[in-house]
Amino acid sequence: MGVDDTDNIRLDFILEGCRQGKRAAQRELYDTYFSYGLSICLRYARSREEALELLNDAYYKVLRHIDQYNADFPFQGWFRRILINTAIDHHRKKEKFRSEELSDQMQPATVENEGLNWLNYQDLLELTQQLSPAYRLVFNLYVMEGLSHEEIAQRLQISVGASKSNLAKARQKLQSKIKARENKRSG
Repeated sequence: MGVDDTDNIRLDFILEGCRQGKRAAQRELYDTYFSYGLSICLRYARSREEALELLNDAYYKVLRHIDQYNADFPFQGWFRRILINTAIDHHRKKEKFRSEELSDQMQPATVENEGLNWLNYQDLLELTQQLSPAYRLVFNLYVMEGLSHEEIAQRLQISVGASKSNLAKARQKLQSKIKARENKRSG
């Protein structure tokens, strides 16, 4: 029996405990996937505190709907989908997405990848968190999750043009933030 088999058996045991409402199993699931979940939530949140709020909301949904998990598929993928949907729901409740939508007619701007040689993941995360919620959400769904503009538009209930426009604006803002940071670094 390999390490993967042992991990799968352990996860099955934890999930069964969660289905039975056992607090120890719920805590173990939380501890096991905390870092993974937080890394995703940080991309969608403006701060660590907001990311923790998203993560806790997602865990609540996982535990409430644990019976809907199909063990034929990887748990991590199911959990990831819940994390992303929780971020979208949070955004809909707390932010005014539609106020930042731009005209469907606006053409996406070209963004160059200058300054990325020195940029690490933490820097990019920090800069992304500075984007407005609407831009950050579309940027993450498109760039990090690989969704098409059509899929984003459907999930966020916006037009495809608004998705493209928000992505273009997010890229422009990130590019200017990267340039400013690079100038500060070299100056």
